[in-house]
Amino acid sequence: MNVVKNRNDIQDKYKWDLSALLDESTIEDRIEQVKSKITKVEEFKGKLNKDNLYDCMVIMSSIDKEIELLYTFAHMKSDLDKSVPKYLELCDIVIALYYNYRARISFFTPELIKFKIADLIECKNSIKYSNFSKEIDCIIREKKHILTEKEEKILSDVANFSQSFTDIFQAFDYVNVQLGNIHVNGEEIPLTQGLYSLSMENKDRSVREEAYNNLYKGYKDYINTLAATYIGHVKSDCIYAKTRKYKSSLEAALYNEIIPTKVYYNLLKVVGQNTKVLHKYVKYRKKELKLKEMRMFDMYLPIGNDTNEEISYDDAFDLVVKALSPLGDDYINEFKKSKEEHWIDVYETPNKRNGAYETAAYGIHPFVLLNFNGTISDAFTLAHEMGHAMHSFYSNISQCFEKAEYPIFLAEIASTVNEVLLIKYLLKTKPEYKKHYLIKYIEMFRTTLFRQTMFSEFEEFSHAEIEKGNALSFEKLNDFYGNLNKKYYGDAVVTDENICCEWARIPHFYTSFYVYKYATGITCAVNIANKILNDSSFVEKYKQFLKSGGSRYPLDTLKLVDIDLTKLDPFKVAMDDFKWAFMELNNID
Repeated sequence: MNVVKNRNDIQDKYKWDLSALLDESTIEDRIEQVKSKITKVEEFKGKLNKDNLYDCMVIMSSIDKEIELLYTFAHMKSDLDKSVPKYLELCDIVIALYYNYRARISFFTPELIKFKIADLIECKNSIKYSNFSKEIDCIIREKKHILTEKEEKILSDVANFSQSFTDIFQAFDYVNVQLGNIHVNGEEIPLTQGLYSLSMENKDRSVREEAYNNLYKGYKDYINTLAATYIGHVKSDCIYAKTRKYKSSLEAALYNEIIPTKVYYNLLKVVGQNTKVLHKYVKYRKKELKLKEMRMFDMYLPIGNDTNEEISYDDAFDLVVKALSPLGDDYINEFKKSKEEHWIDVYETPNKRNGAYETAAYGIHPFVLLNFNGTISDAFTLAHEMGHAMHSFYSNISQCFEKAEYPIFLAEIASTVNEVLLIKYLLKTKPEYKKHYLIKYIEMFRTTLFRQTMFSEFEEFSHAEIEKGNALSFEKLNDFYGNLNKKYYGDAVVTDENICCEWARIPHFYTSFYVYKYATGITCAVNIANKILNDSSFVEKYKQFLKSGGSRYPLDTLKLVDIDLTKLDPFKVAMDDFKWAFMELNNID
């Protein structure tokens, strides 16, 4: 395990070189230049037409690019040492600049929507507008759901009001929820959301049980308020969808990325058909843990032969390179540049942001923040974040700024591909830890594919009930969620009163129909990883996927890697891999 060092004591090769982003002495001038450009954009207000649209869009694009660069620099500097107010203040300045910019260009979309369809199509098909063709296409598609000016004003007011449901939940979840204290190693300590996650892996069952009961008591004590808040949020979704003439709130949520609702229902169908295999795995966990009665607070306790393997960062980097070698020399050579060009800030230091992430500003290589602590889990984190980084890298060098950013629907695919490749490499090269890595792989399926699909099924139910004109209550939500828990986890684990109200503490439910993307992401990643391992010629297709960025709509991008989520096959492939892993696990025993 690494001892936390002061930043000055860490070699430069393990730290970011942010001079690649910008010269810090130019920041004030850059901000003034952005403000000047914003003033220029405002000159188009009330005058936007086919003749000047291109000029307006070019200026707006240059502003977006510059603000992205400024914010990326500011938040990265701040994340290296949260005790330095200078960069926190710079973050606030850039964020304020961004929101001021959005407010002052609020005229743009309403005026563009008023263009004739023929003029928009002409612009979209023009070589001159090639960088903006997808943005214009989105406007064309959106036009049929645009209302009269008076109706749009009313809907805007409703939207502002509807946001309060999310704000209420966040205020409760971040500030007001009371979780009490728990006892760990003879000490009484306050329970927090972060400590709860750690407590679920504590080998002392009394710690897990106390944390579990305390957490859910915090939500059950306010279940009527939380139910009213969530139901209000669902109703606002349904009103929005109906007013804009969508068939359902689900269709409305998936519309902008051109994801047919069939994809959503394919996910629910195939995963739902395979819950019996998950039931068998839950029974396996119960047996391994030697429990007469397994509770939901036992579901995250690690099982299997822990590797207890410490690993240096350089060895972890080399391990990931070997695991990703099927991606070819081109990918690996670019991957190795992350070391040479200081893409990665490796070690934990005082006041550094915890966790890990990848970030990128167009025209500059991506950056990855780690808090490497010398465990094999850190190698997986490296593989994951570098999956994001390589996706950004290939996208940025292949696409113009306006089309480089890949959509959220695709965002977790490349990162998960890397994790799958690493797991399968370790299964081959570390036979003494085969059980450990099989369980790790199975847990990826359980916590991402199954759990997020379960969440998705709950969201579909709650919205469909309102759209059918039925009433919702906390009792009805609890009852449905409890039955879902039994459907997904089976009888080997107790579905108790606590877990029946788990829905009340899921923040993602306030970004409706979002969580399914995690499930489709791992589905696609498993498909891609298997193809890479089985067919070296497929690698070129995968690189085209990485290079596509945001130039296509998500399902069109997935066609580059022969995945069609409107069919059941990709979901079945993922389920087959889950079954394979569980079968291999049983063969060990």
